[in-house]
Amino acid sequence: MADQVNQGALSAMFTGAGTPNAQPILQCVQIKPLVGQQGTTERYRVVFSDVINFVQSMLATQANHVVTEGKLRKGCFVRLKSFQANSYKGKKILIVLDLDVLEELGDCEKVGEPKTLEIAGEEDVKPNPTTISSGGFYGNKPEQKYQPQQSLPSRSNVSVSTSHGNIYPIEALSPYAHKWTIKARCTNKSEIKTWHNKNGEGKLFSVNLLDESGEIKATGFNDQCDALYDIFQEGGVYYVTSPCRVQLAKKQYTNLNNDYELSFEKDTTVEKAEEQDGVPQVRFNFTNIGDLQTVEKDSIIDTIGILKEVGETSQITSKTTSKPYDKRELTLVDNTGFSVRLTIWGGNAASFDVVPESVIAFKGVKVSDFGGRSLSLLSSGSMSVDPDIDEAHKLKGWYDAQGRTDTFASHASMGTSLGTAGGRQDASKTIIQVKEENLGMSENTDYFSTKATIIYVKQDNPSYPACISPDCNKKAIQQDDEQWRCEKCDKTFPKPEYRFILSLNVSDHTGQIWLSCFDDVGRMIMGMSADQLNELKDNDEKAMGEVFQEANAQTYVFRCRAKMDNFQDQQRVRYQVSGASPLPFSTESTKLANLIKLYNI
Repeated sequence: MADQVNQGALSAMFTGAGTPNAQPILQCVQIKPLVGQQGTTERYRVVFSDVINFVQSMLATQANHVVTEGKLRKGCFVRLKSFQANSYKGKKILIVLDLDVLEELGDCEKVGEPKTLEIAGEEDVKPNPTTISSGGFYGNKPEQKYQPQQSLPSRSNVSVSTSHGNIYPIEALSPYAHKWTIKARCTNKSEIKTWHNKNGEGKLFSVNLLDESGEIKATGFNDQCDALYDIFQEGGVYYVTSPCRVQLAKKQYTNLNNDYELSFEKDTTVEKAEEQDGVPQVRFNFTNIGDLQTVEKDSIIDTIGILKEVGETSQITSKTTSKPYDKRELTLVDNTGFSVRLTIWGGNAASFDVVPESVIAFKGVKVSDFGGRSLSLLSSGSMSVDPDIDEAHKLKGWYDAQGRTDTFASHASMGTSLGTAGGRQDASKTIIQVKEENLGMSENTDYFSTKATIIYVKQDNPSYPACISPDCNKKAIQQDDEQWRCEKCDKTFPKPEYRFILSLNVSDHTGQIWLSCFDDVGRMIMGMSADQLNELKDNDEKAMGEVFQEANAQTYVFRCRAKMDNFQDQQRVRYQVSGASPLPFSTESTKLANLIKLYNI
């Protein structure tokens, strides 16, 4: 297999000697996940070999899919399509932005006896254990004594300007990097914010900077705010040159997937690039609407959908500042069969004039569990109407072909219909977990959701005669004159409205449990109203039996509450269904596929 590898390619990358291969073929001889900050994107360390030498590498997060999909494995062969060669204090690090796994070449044991890459003429460095920070370079923490960074060749779509030296990818920035320049597009620019406290006063602004490798937030305080605010314009491409502090990102203040952020310093240079091409306009990492139930509360995500409904503008007053804010609620749908409510604020709400059935891509929306799953566009977020991207074209094609007439399950009240005012996310439990954790056995009501299949519906008393007054639903009593009476409303009427009160036995792979459910869920399960079922009972008992039979073997996601109840002087736990939805097969298939990947099968 040695003839398949571009031998000597690694040396050429780092020295520029000869004619470096633009897309070298190498062998992966090691791959390991890196431990980073909690809640951050997982990173991977890879060792690549060209048979003669090997070098430690780091995958950009945009290339993580080759690992998670099981394509990049020890012993496989790859073609590097975009990369950045760096050196710090004699240590070589290759940042891989894009690559193809050559599956047709298969896997094999390490080819040859490659040695650590050493460049003649460089200072010898005593070997040390190699470490990496999540999002940073390989190598030990540098000493305080300054040592210049060596400029090395790059192979990426980011242009290299002779006046700006070597252009770094944003993905490669870390506190260990010195003397760097990035070429990036400003995708978002905040307003100037001021603060006043006991320690003084000040002002700041921030921008989001994007290149082909990733995105990073940069903030300017006080003097830097005055000097740089007017230079940055949204959509423009700029060179940013150190000194500029690289520090750990404050995740509560950013919607970007980067472990680091920048802070402009006195001597930071910002220059508008003459060439505005070659830098992406915006980078999305979409979450499907159907997957929102699996996303943690307060997460910051990107999403895309068809604009189904546009609400009127309303105004609320901030409790902290007493200032009024405009808000508008939008309803989005996508091809997962779900809809979601998304709130936009301020100027976005007041000036919103997008036509329904347009495709809108949102970047930087916050996930809330108030009233079920809902979304809110952050001030640092953005929206793009009918963007020219594959996801938008596919969504529009689906909607025109079938989505316009589809019905959609709402995230409203899913998992939180019985929650407190502050909202609550119901934990997903198997049936055995519900029992072993003694849910409902304490004084407080416990809430949970479970995926289960109906195996039996009790046919005895599946409904009751209810008052026909709006919002009453109390049981009606039949009188001697064949009239019905509601004691609560003090009204009589000729005929009641029957409402479901079903008792279901449901099962998953861990056990069985009895659930009680009311009219809304009963209608969905039985496929008809309780009045219609009652008519079948009076006129065609065989047909009624078939309706019960068809309700069996159907799988739903049940949202339940568990509470201690007294029945015939005995205490028992009652599991009551507050809502249910059909199993979202697309979302469930994705979950199962990801679970299978964890087994490395």
